[in-house]
Amino acid sequence: MTGIAGVDEAGRGPIIGPMVVCGVLVDPSDLPVLQEMGVKDSKALSPKRRTELSRGIRKLVKRVAVRRVTASRIDLLRNRGTTLNEIEVREFALILKTLRPEIAYLDAADVNPDRFRDSVLKRTQLPPGKLRVVSEHRADSKYVVVSAASVVAKVERDATIEVLHRKYGDFGSGYPSDPKTVEFVRGVVDRGEGLPDFVRATWAPVIAMMEHKPGRRTSGNP
Repeated sequence: MTGIAGVDEAGRGPIIGPMVVCGVLVDPSDLPVLQEMGVKDSKALSPKRRTELSRGIRKLVKRVAVRRVTASRIDLLRNRGTTLNEIEVREFALILKTLRPEIAYLDAADVNPDRFRDSVLKRTQLPPGKLRVVSEHRADSKYVVVSAASVVAKVERDATIEVLHRKYGDFGSGYPSDPKTVEFVRGVVDRGEGLPDFVRATWAPVIAMMEHKPGRRTSGNP
């Protein structure tokens, strides 16, 4: 399959819920159509607009690949010594192996975008010269194909969070900057219920809440 791919993630930093990595494969001739649709970095769009655009993106592009890394999976890997950047490298590479584009644009997770590019390329195990990769910080605001991936990834993560809201109540966005989220996790800890598997136990804010409580589920690096 040929085309241009964009890959981005949603949910790298929260203490609740999965990280969702998305890739979209687009025919080069359809890039202006994405622009005309108003596709941009998902953070610059309202939830309603993201949902509308996600539907349009899915109809337009050649293929969409989505991978979800659950909170419990992230904890397991981090407790084995795998960094979050390494987790992203694996997932980005798997997306590219699925889409098999000619050119791919990545929103770099590493402080060194070239290192991120090289790590992802190595993980794909594709023959040298088979794929050209552009890896940059803030690629979701520079390249519309990455913006499209960011929109779909964010909509997919939000849908997962909404399912958890219906089951466990409104705990907010899942990010440690959200007072609702912090209150929810602190309440679970204070009641001694044990952390549910959708809470990232290896995140520093969660570790801090668990520090003085016996029987915490796990621990790890902040």
